[in-house]
Amino acid sequence: MPDWIEVIVRTLASVVFLFALTRLLGKRQISQLSFFEYITGITIGDLAASISLDLKATWYLGVISLAVWVAVSLMIEFLQLKSKKARDFIDSTSTVLIKDGKIMEDNLKKERLTNEELMEQLRGKNAFKAAEVEFAVMEPNGQINVLMKKENQPLTPTHLGIKVGPESEPQTVILDGKIMDEPLATRGLNRRWIHTELEKLGVSLDNVYIGQVDAYGQLYVDLFDDQIKVPEPQQKAMLYAELKKCQADLEMYGLSTKNEQNKAMYEQVSSQLEHVISDVKPLLTR
Repeated sequence: MPDWIEVIVRTLASVVFLFALTRLLGKRQISQLSFFEYITGITIGDLAASISLDLKATWYLGVISLAVWVAVSLMIEFLQLKSKKARDFIDSTSTVLIKDGKIMEDNLKKERLTNEELMEQLRGKNAFKAAEVEFAVMEPNGQINVLMKKENQPLTPTHLGIKVGPESEPQTVILDGKIMDEPLATRGLNRRWIHTELEKLGVSLDNVYIGQVDAYGQLYVDLFDDQIKVPEPQQKAMLYAELKKCQADLEMYGLSTKNEQNKAMYEQVSSQLEHVISDVKPLLTR
């Protein structure tokens, strides 16, 4: 067999075998690299390259070496799942870099991190002042996570005492101009609804690159033709305006009637509706 053909065959076999081993190791191997996983990734790649190009070496010895590395990785991952001490030894532990706005210089030295590198990482988390940070922690994978002080955190409905119900994930119902029936059925909708909504927006199905339906049943589309401006759905804004109109009508009825019993009823209902509008305003005006 010519050398160039043997290289092609070995490379294709290495790709298939390496793909199978990577799937066996799982997603953690590419998302959360510990020290050992970093070494394993480099070694496996080097072994796969050697199998492809080193024609003088016996190919199955490289395969055995790859299999041993993967087996050791799997055993270590299993050990980490079973023992916290093993996790701490292999992955190391988290290190607090900032506490109560004070930088922990000793911990910075321990992690061989300079103050410039720390500030760079903080800016990546939208924290430009160390004094505004409650905690900054370096995770075992080297990532720095930041918790801002309470007064510097973004305002949320919880801070305002507003209870917000869970919001289901948006469903992608159109891809490349084709309707996706399964996610559409998940929302309890059908193709007729899609065509009706597209008519309201004034766009054709074949011009839709991506179409998504949010938790409130509103369709948002991105078109192939970026020159066409698609109007934003107005259902929520219209509902909010309608509720405000109903409240105004109730107040007007209360002021116009001379019957004290009816007047009290209109005022009570208007007050109740005002509370309802206040509760749903964050959902209808964003």
